[in-house]
Parts: sequence; C-alpha cells; structure tokens
Amino acid sequence: MADENSLRERLIDAGVDLVLNEGSASMGLRETARRAGVSHGAPRRYFPTHHALLSAVAHRGFQDLGARFEAAVADVATPRGRLEALAHVYVGYALERRGMFELMFRHDLLDSTPQASDRPRLRESTLPLFGHITELVARCRSEQDAARRTDGPDGTVPPPAVVAAALWSNLHGIAQLWAWGSLQLTLGSTALGEGPDDGQRDRLIAAVLDAHLGPVTPCP
Repeated sequence: MADENSLRERLIDAGVDLVLNEGSASMGLRETARRAGVSHGAPRRYFPTHHALLSAVAHRGFQDLGARFEAAVADVATPRGRLEALAHVYVGYALERRGMFELMFRHDLLDSTPQASDRPRLRESTLPLFGHITELVARCRSEQDAARRTDGPDGTVPPPAVVAAALWSNLHGIAQLWAWGSLQLTLGSTALGEGPDDGQRDRLIAAVLDAHLGPVTPCP
C-alpha cells in the first residue's frame, strides 16, 4: 500500500510539474507517466481517465494554497488583517502559479466524481476557502459600528456569505485581469500609481477590501 501511495504521489508530482511549466494542456496520461519514470499504463491504476488525473493535480493546488494561507495568517490577530493577508496570498498565488490556478477553478473538474471514499470531489475543495472568507467577514463586521456598514439595495445589510462571495469574486477578477494585462491597460500608471507591480496590486486589493468591508479603521 505504501508503494502504491508513493507511485500515486509521484504521478501527481509529475502532473504538477507539467502544469506549472507547460500548462494543463500538456498533461496527458502518457507524458505524465514518462515524467514520473513509469510505464505509460501505470497511471490507469490510480486515474482511470485524464480527467481524474487533472482533478488530483488540482487538489494538490488547493492543498498548497491552504498551506500558504495558514502561514500568512499565523501571526495576524485581527479578522481584517487576516482577510488582507489572505487576499494578498490569493492574488499572488494566481500570478505565480498561473497554470495551476486556472486548473483549480475549471468547472468541468469541479463537477468531477470522487476518486476514492477518502477523497472528495474537487468542487468540495473550494468550500473551506469560501467558508474561511465568510467567517472572517462575519467577525470583521461584528466589530464594526452598524451605522458605518454599507446597506444593500433594499436597505438591509447583506449577509456575510454574500459579502464574502463578492469579495472573492473581486480578488479572482484582479488576479485574472492582471495576468491578462487588462488592468494595467485600462488604468495605466496614473490610476495605479508609479512603482513596482506588487505595489500597484496592493492598492487594488486595498480598494477591494475597503469597498466590501468599509475603511480599515472600523475593524480594529
């Protein structure tokens, strides 16, 4: 069993390397087997389809992203600070590991079936991320003065899950539009400010947080 698990992990390692360096389109079963140093039929023992192997590699991406979140917030006490750290990690990961990031959110893989009883569908890998954002939004808003919250269109305060969904969507949009060069083109240096790319992205992330949570001062 240990050898089988080791071989399965080797195949996923090879798939991760292919996705990061050449994109998910290059990650066929045969090429993955070749990179892992096994026979071309070996992947079928663990991944009956190409789709299954892609899902396993994307799972690895969510594990990596989750570990980065934990490290980023380890010494951050406030919910607003944790959301800010999460936002920077999310956008940074998307730009640093672009092929993996795009694979992780492919809808055809999100609907994939479990590979084994102890491995959930890929769709479920997004739930801890969204749940964490929702929890932090709720904690941050609970510390705000109700008079300074932004009401919804009907005069009510949107629930934390709705705010979290909008915040996540904005962060994902920043990551994608920055990778495509669209934000740099439309805003230019005048709006983004002079300086390195990471400083310009920091300003965009700060604007997203302020838009959904209010100015930084309400959250201690």
